[in-house]
Amino acid sequence: MNSVSAIVSVPELQSMLGDPRLVLLEVKLKPVGAAATSAPEVAPARIPGARVFDLDGAFSDHAQSLPHMMPSPEHFEREARRLGVNRDSVVVVYDRVGLYSSPRAWWMFKAMGHSQVAVLDGGLPAWIAAGHPTATDPERVERTGDFVARPTGNAFCDAVAVERALEDASCAVVDARSQGRFEGREPEPRAGLRQGHMPNAVNLPFTDVQMKGHAKSATELKALFESKVGARRKLVFSCGSGVTACVDALAATLAGYSDIRVYDGSWSEWGLPSSRPVVQ
Repeated sequence: MNSVSAIVSVPELQSMLGDPRLVLLEVKLKPVGAAATSAPEVAPARIPGARVFDLDGAFSDHAQSLPHMMPSPEHFEREARRLGVNRDSVVVVYDRVGLYSSPRAWWMFKAMGHSQVAVLDGGLPAWIAAGHPTATDPERVERTGDFVARPTGNAFCDAVAVERALEDASCAVVDARSQGRFEGREPEPRAGLRQGHMPNAVNLPFTDVQMKGHAKSATELKALFESKVGARRKLVFSCGSGVTACVDALAATLAGYSDIRVYDGSWSEWGLPSSRPVVQ
């Protein structure tokens, strides 16, 4: 198996099946908003051979009050090993919506220095639409993996870094929430958060970088990003809680951007009552 790209199609995944290095992970996260209507109602259908990557459970830092924050490298390494992930594993992640929570797992693996990771374009709906069989139970892990976390140190950033980015003319802070939430016209789904957006941020809803759960073409994505960020090449992505920001981060990667960071706290942190500026 050659080096895997950031995103793979259903036929490409099929060609990988049977390779001992392949680890297929279903990213578990309850969808909210419009994404909730996109998940297949056939439950608990999953792609045969998949193991469960529980984003809100094992792969969150529960010591923090913010939702599904990135855990420590030691924690991530331990849980990845429990899923049978090895240092040489080729990891393919998918979700039940299409492109929703799986890019978050993809970005987490990249943050831990594991480059051989890809998102299944279209996720479970694409697998089912292609007429492939599904399974009920997750794959049993026969052997603990030897995955080693090697943090890159620059995949995620905090609010202080975002404050600097907002004032940096060479950087764009891109908000993946809906336009209504960005403009403060729609209520935030989490209680106690202010409405609106960060000053100087631009809005690119995660739904706009895809079509029916599939990523738009590289050409379309390049044009879309250029229309939003102009000539800027340094990008920081934010959303409601750090999940769909990774959908935009995946799209930016496909469009050819490489200087990318995700604001882990996102609006769940920035939107809290504080001195951090919010505009509408």
